Amino acid sequence: MEGLTDQVRVVAAPEAPRAPSVTAAPLVADSGVRFAVLGPVRAWRGGEALPSGTPQQRALLAVLLLRDGRTATVPELIDAIWGDDPPPQALATIRTYASRLRKILDPGLLVTGSGGYALRTTAAVLDLQLARGLSAEAATARAAGDRALARTLLGRALDLWDGEPLAGVPGPHAETERTRLAEWRLQLLETRLDLDLEVGHHAEAVSELTALTAAHPLRERLRELLMLALYRSGRQAEALAVYADTRRLLADELGVDPRPELSALQQRILRADAELACAEDPAPAAAPAHVRPAQLPATVADFTGRATFVNELGEILSAAGGQVMAVSALAGIGGVGKTTLAVHVAHAARPHFPDGQLYADLQGTEPRPAEPVAVLGSFLRALGTPDTAIPDSPADRAALYRSTLDGRHVLVLLDNARDAAQVRPLLPGTAGCATLVTSRVRMAGLAGAHLVDLDVMSPEEALQLFTRIVGEERVRAERQAALDVVGACGFLPLAIRIAASRLAARRTWTVSVLAAKLADERRRLDELQACDLAIKATFELGYGQLEPAQQRAFRLLGLADGPDISLSAAAAALDRPEHDTEDLLEALVDCSLLESAAPGRYRFHDLVRLYARACAERDEQPPSSRDAALDRLLDFYLATASTVYAVERPGDRLPAHLSATHYAGLRFTEPRAALDWLYAEADPLLACVRQASVRSTGRTKADGTSAGKTGVLRQAVDLLWAAKDLAESGANSKQYESAAVALRDAAHAAKDPHAEGRARTTLTNVHLVAGRFDEADDEARQATALAREAGDPLPSCWAPNDRGIIALYQARWADGERYLLEAIENFRTDGNEVGEASALCNLSRIHVELGRLTSAIDLAEQGIAIYDRIGLPLRLANGRYALGIALTEAGRLGEAQTQLTEALSLFHDNRQPLWEGVTHFRLAVAHLAAHRPTLAAAHAEQALASGGIGGEWRRATVLTVLGKALRRLGQRDRARVCWLDAEVVFKQLKSAELTEVQALLAAEIPT
Repeated sequence: MEGLTDQVRVVAAPEAPRAPSVTAAPLVADSGVRFAVLGPVRAWRGGEALPSGTPQQRALLAVLLLRDGRTATVPELIDAIWGDDPPPQALATIRTYASRLRKILDPGLLVTGSGGYALRTTAAVLDLQLARGLSAEAATARAAGDRALARTLLGRALDLWDGEPLAGVPGPHAETERTRLAEWRLQLLETRLDLDLEVGHHAEAVSELTALTAAHPLRERLRELLMLALYRSGRQAEALAVYADTRRLLADELGVDPRPELSALQQRILRADAELACAEDPAPAAAPAHVRPAQLPATVADFTGRATFVNELGEILSAAGGQVMAVSALAGIGGVGKTTLAVHVAHAARPHFPDGQLYADLQGTEPRPAEPVAVLGSFLRALGTPDTAIPDSPADRAALYRSTLDGRHVLVLLDNARDAAQVRPLLPGTAGCATLVTSRVRMAGLAGAHLVDLDVMSPEEALQLFTRIVGEERVRAERQAALDVVGACGFLPLAIRIAASRLAARRTWTVSVLAAKLADERRRLDELQACDLAIKATFELGYGQLEPAQQRAFRLLGLADGPDISLSAAAAALDRPEHDTEDLLEALVDCSLLESAAPGRYRFHDLVRLYARACAERDEQPPSSRDAALDRLLDFYLATASTVYAVERPGDRLPAHLSATHYAGLRFTEPRAALDWLYAEADPLLACVRQASVRSTGRTKADGTSAGKTGVLRQAVDLLWAAKDLAESGANSKQYESAAVALRDAAHAAKDPHAEGRARTTLTNVHLVAGRFDEADDEARQATALAREAGDPLPSCWAPNDRGIIALYQARWADGERYLLEAIENFRTDGNEVGEASALCNLSRIHVELGRLTSAIDLAEQGIAIYDRIGLPLRLANGRYALGIALTEAGRLGEAQTQLTEALSLFHDNRQPLWEGVTHFRLAVAHLAAHRPTLAAAHAEQALASGGIGGEWRRATVLTVLGKALRRLGQRDRARVCWLDAEVVFKQLKSAELTEVQALLAAEIPT
């Protein structure tokens, strides 16, 4: 059975081991000497290790250190070091050891008296005393309710251990103390794991608890914690299997039943006790035991009027706070003040909802409104549900959301809803909760809702709002002009606020000046009865006050999709220097036509964006300038993404095959900054790709040929390829896939085999990462044919490479070898050494499956040599990963673990969580082959805890290996549950692995 230290190191991977000289963190003492007993007995002065002598001399030092400054008599020392069989010269030997220690240590540190010796040290010089202090602080913090701090302090205490306590020290005293210190460490570890579960780290705790229960199979508290962690991770069957394994083990080994606490937990799991479903405090940081969200936006200080609606809604909400579940829906035209009223009423009603308030902008006016499943995920997190406990399906999320709200008094504000269908899944299902909904449409389909149709302000309310913003003195002097202004605004609150804010910001203007301007520009005020025209008329006020350059920036930037835009991207779209662009954008922010999302980033309110696009269609001349702005934006993203790709993968030939760009893009000197840009720009970049696919359709000539759109389509495809890290890392995978599908379909419609071949190749990678091998192979097959038709070397290289990987996973090894040899030849023809190295490493995997282990190792080493020579840390990780697999199959397990551990560290440094998880899986396989099932189970659990590890197929392969490790540890029931879960997946996917897992199940006798 493996030692406990190895298990903890697995959990801490991929961090490098700590140097012994810095084990104890802040060890400072007056003597300048510090000591360690929570590992080998050692001493340091500053950063210099002091010689500690023979094992018996270290035993003497250990006894004195563990006496906490008290004197140890010579007989006590002899008994501690030699027990019942001391040597004839034991007394002289003790004196010799003491003399040597005096020479090593500072003067006065080792003292003689009362027939023995003592070490006069302070608590800060000994790692054991530091650990005791940290443990006491943790207990205090936990008692005060600060679980996060308690967890941190216990972690620091546990970090002071550096292997077996008093390692290598002989004697009965050392043996007794070793046992005592090991038990104390285990108690600290149990407490810290208990805190892990309290703060919601369930999935992470499973890995460590799996290893610990294997090392200490009869320790029921660890089994109890493991059952709870599995249950809260959504693995109920495994949790119950742990109990079955424990009951059988206790009966076989001790002839007893599990303790009552363990049996009670099993019963609670069987009946799905709601109190077990979440932690006492699921938040990752210190927080009250009951999570209370407070998400309402700030109410405006100058809220005006609406008294009737405020009273009406207030009465409904106050009744709902104690008796019923109420829904109130506010409808009205854009700019009429729905959100302002709803937020004001919600703040006033807060005392009736002591358990919190939730808020979401449903983006109903956007082309892609917020998905209820995403909003449910956000609400569940706000209510304290950890990510690992949030289900994937919309129905399950809605059910968990309603269950979480049961018994609570929570107010939910759903702003800017598209329709009733979007709202229904977000409604609480319990008395005492209430929902406020705002929408541009009347929610007649929302059963039981109290409907409010919000109209424009009365003239008196409108004037009052205008006065509060502009100032009493200016309005009192020109009351009629002020009435003219609010009348010209159609009494719409948003229009009034924009007009009044502009006037307040221009102290040289009179109210009459503003009124005259509005009279000239409001020739279409009668159109205010139509929602869209009302909004346009409102924003026309602000737009008309802009300088021509500001108007152009407003119009053109409104054309771009995406949640926001960076300053550098905006500068490219406008074709202006960044400092000029910043001045323009800040001016738009000042007049409330643009929002500053963060330093250097800007966003449109959804209604303002619609108005900006209407202005662009109306005012931008020539019309082609609209497409030109979006073309420049696409060009900028492609140029910069290509630079990111080149910085991260020096020597890769992809940038040479990408479409030419006219914009220089941003430049980076090191990979971390390049990746920072890519991940920060992921959403707007992918939105630009999707928009390009839409722009490229519907513009073909009558004969079906392209009408000047080929460049846009090909640039978009190349941008997606250059940004492939967004898919390979597991980040933004859904958005990436959506963009790839849109480009494929657009390229097919445009009859452009060049673009379609590349689009299908990017989509191949998406399916491959997700474990959808049939779909991936189909896309790659078509990409290969299209590449031949277009004479494009890029898919001609990468499509067969991908087909080789697919064939590997589908156990079609002869096909895989043929595809990869083709890929290697094509890469060499193209001069792409990086691609060649990738194909060599993939071919290594095929040779492993064919039993050609010598050539498999050689092929992986060839790939690593290329990566190493060029300097590609991320690709080097892939090479070491492949070599680790080959070495594992060759039985060179120590070397395999070294390669895989190095790969794990590189994947972590390059922000590749998907590949971190997959490498943990391969380390599990290697440890299993080395007959270390505890470490194998721990790595398999870390693979599962990493989240996206390649779809259901990969999860099932991990479960298969986890089951094997658990079976070797004697946990038969839990192993069987893992295999049953894997069997379901493999059956659905018709995977070759089904045969193996069914054989494993057949070999087990159900208990």
